[in-house]
Amino acid sequence: MKPSLNLRLSQHLALTPQLQQSIRLLQLSTLELTQEIEGLLESNPFLENEETDDGPAAALTAEQPPQPAVEGHESATESATEPAAELQLETQDWTASSGETDHGADTDADADSWVSSGQSSSGGDDDAFSAIDRASEHVDLRDHLRSQLAGLALSATDRAAAEAIIDSLDDNGYLPETMQELAQALAPEAGDEQLEDLADALTTAMRLIQSFDPPGVAAHDLPECLCLQLQRQPPCPVRDMALQICRGGHLDLLARRDWRKLERLLGTDEAALRIAQQRIAQLDPHPGGAFRSDAAQAVTPDVIARKTPQGWTAQLNPEVMPKLRVNQIYADALRRARDSGTAMQGQLQEARWFVKNVQQRFETIQRVSQTIVERQQRFFDYGPVAMRPMVLREIADELGLHESTISRVTTQKFMLTPFGTVELKYFFGSGLSTEAGGNTSSTAVRELIRRLVAEEDSAKPLSDSELAERLAQQGVQVARRTVAKYREALRIAPANLRKSG
Repeated sequence: MKPSLNLRLSQHLALTPQLQQSIRLLQLSTLELTQEIEGLLESNPFLENEETDDGPAAALTAEQPPQPAVEGHESATESATEPAAELQLETQDWTASSGETDHGADTDADADSWVSSGQSSSGGDDDAFSAIDRASEHVDLRDHLRSQLAGLALSATDRAAAEAIIDSLDDNGYLPETMQELAQALAPEAGDEQLEDLADALTTAMRLIQSFDPPGVAAHDLPECLCLQLQRQPPCPVRDMALQICRGGHLDLLARRDWRKLERLLGTDEAALRIAQQRIAQLDPHPGGAFRSDAAQAVTPDVIARKTPQGWTAQLNPEVMPKLRVNQIYADALRRARDSGTAMQGQLQEARWFVKNVQQRFETIQRVSQTIVERQQRFFDYGPVAMRPMVLREIADELGLHESTISRVTTQKFMLTPFGTVELKYFFGSGLSTEAGGNTSSTAVRELIRRLVAEEDSAKPLSDSELAERLAQQGVQVARRTVAKYREALRIAPANLRKSG
């Protein structure tokens, strides 16, 4: 075949580096954004953290007044609706106890002196990252156990076996593998005798780890976990009865409150069984749960809902807004240098892009939050029971954004409300028909179910069918299986497990 040249005209959407960074920053949580900023502050000399006490004006120099920064940077509405930004991107507890615009290098001077918190913070001596830093400090379960192991005089073999046990624990502190399985995984080519010796060493190490804090760690299953915790308690008839229930495999009967069968199997009366049940209910079925990173992180709201004479409004939380600017001294020196390297120019451009994208991130969060608040005014006045049905498409259409953008903005972003701190996604829910022909939010229905269960007679708890009937009496048409789904989402046990007395 003879080579030839062909001219072809086509259109395609290009993901510029700045647009990729804008999308990534938008979907980061507050803690992840803080970590991103700290990493860039260390690697990019042109980016600095504004720490003066004079507020936003201190970051603006006489050579660069604040006006260009406002005029040069397009509004969030205009930039978010450009085609380049509208990418079609898709993004058992135990119950016994109860757009981007094309920003070139010539248009980036306005970003050199922008302070992210300038719109909402009056400045001060407080460290902008102190609250988030405190939230990010936590002790991992494995590190906690290794710190206890470090103080013991052990042989190299015993210490290695204990380390293997610690590394095999799951996030809840359980040891899912048997000693034989763990030995086989550690030494797949060993013979039977070697595997048996290794399993014995691992068993000894497991017993050692089980004596560490937190009580119940390194158990294979829930009964063993509860027994380990009970064995730490002083001997008494209640503790002995609780141990008998856990060791005998009677937890299922206890969860169902089958007192008659338990009385027959254990040779005791119902009063003693109820006291033992209360003792077991005080134990922790997930001893490693308190050391999980998601449990250690305190939720810092990105947005605060405030009531004004005109109604409820959404305001960005100044404590989570970083104070960033481009180092003007370094930037001016680079402009004057004739033989400045491309690497330095790239770092200056990266700093400018990052400052603009962080600004746009918070502007988008504020716009979306304000639209949510305007549509859910009754929630802020009356609580979850007044939540109206709303889907992502409604907010996307009103702001001229794509649904995927709204999804990123509302994921892992939190709002402080009169009824607690909730994720922005909490305000979205499907609609259920009412007797009057309207719709009610699924969030409101879940709140009604929670209230009905809280007010029920514990001797005669409401079944899912009865809950559906009660909801129908209040004008909400909902099927029994839907009630069951919402009840499970609320972590409410079935009627037979809620019965007492």
